[in-house]
Amino acid sequence: MGAVTRLPPLPPTVRLQRTLSNDHPVAERAVTDTIARTELPFPLSRRGKVRDVYDLGDALLLVATDRVSAFDVVMPQPIPRKGEVLNLLAAWWFGRVSDLVPSHFLSVDPSYIVGRYPELRESEPVWARRSTLARKLEPFPVECVVRGYIAGSAWQEYRARGTLAGETLPEGLSESGRMPEPVFSPATKAETGHDENITFARMAEVLGLPVAEHLRETSLRIYERGRAIAAESGIVIADTKFEFGADGDGSIYLIDEILTPDSSRFWPADQYAPGRSPPSLDKQPLRDYLETLVERGEWSKQPPPPALPGWLIDQTSERYQTVFRRLTGASLDEVSLAGWGTA
Repeated sequence: MGAVTRLPPLPPTVRLQRTLSNDHPVAERAVTDTIARTELPFPLSRRGKVRDVYDLGDALLLVATDRVSAFDVVMPQPIPRKGEVLNLLAAWWFGRVSDLVPSHFLSVDPSYIVGRYPELRESEPVWARRSTLARKLEPFPVECVVRGYIAGSAWQEYRARGTLAGETLPEGLSESGRMPEPVFSPATKAETGHDENITFARMAEVLGLPVAEHLRETSLRIYERGRAIAAESGIVIADTKFEFGADGDGSIYLIDEILTPDSSRFWPADQYAPGRSPPSLDKQPLRDYLETLVERGEWSKQPPPPALPGWLIDQTSERYQTVFRRLTGASLDEVSLAGWGTA
């Protein structure tokens, strides 16, 4: 924990700047506009579950929409301000681990992005604040999952077989319990359908042992840094996933998103206790609601997805914004993006 106090000063790319002096309620402000799909004047590289990725020629524009997925199915209604939270929180985290690993991050400053790509000026209201200008890299076809606590599918496997992704775990672990050491648990990446947990040996077969070992050690260091920082805000990061890519010279970079409510399991520290499933500050309550539909035979976890009730949409939006404010110390409306990535 003590290492957190010795972090180097944050670079301009990730320094939060307060633009409002008053406090904001959890919901931040009423928002009626959401972005579920974008059509920008550049080639669409791919449309993922949440992000629309555009090829700008010498860089990528990663647009975090307000789409939300569960069980690898995109829900019909977007979540207000979700894309903004994902984009800006990832940028904030990239700066806090920049001494551990370089990232694809270039900028989230709309003025800088428009100055470099004038064709985006007209569509700026659509992509601003929810988009990251990023290096073009070749992604590795593996997700690097780190689990510090045993929950969800990991707990189900452990309870049944005493393993995680086929690897034996110590005996006597309890649901949501903190593991003696964080466990690296890789998975295959899937644009559609379900990701699949794999062993480290299988990961080494896919990527080669030197790369696999580098990604494992880097992932564990990032997780430990993130866990310590989040603890200062009263948040437990139970587990998370990272993605990496390489440039033409073979240099490895952290890509995609990092330590967001979409890629991580967040618990409020003051409500955490081993032996039960704690309340979540991520999208787990949305999954829990959908599970009740599955139990009643109203959904099969396959498309088409069910409509989400308004109360669940509102609570999910509030939950995402709460995580952002607790971690960064600022609300979305207090953040100026000027200079984020241009220095």
